[in-house]
Amino acid sequence: MAMNKNTVLGYATLLMIVMGIVLILLGGYRYEDVAGWGFATVGFGFFCIAWVFNALKGRV
Repeated sequence: MAMNKNTVLGYATLLMIVMGIVLILLGGYRYEDVAGWGFATVGFGFFCIAWVFNALKGRV
């Protein structure tokens, strides 16, 4: 299977979304103090980066 740039960006987007969900869930359920806010914020940052990766598909 040949992986072109769009396939790589698609996999990167999927991994970023999964990691973002994991970080938000960690922040919400595992760490209920101030550290939880940091985990959730980083999780939303992963969503933003995944959105950029998705927007780059077909343009690079």
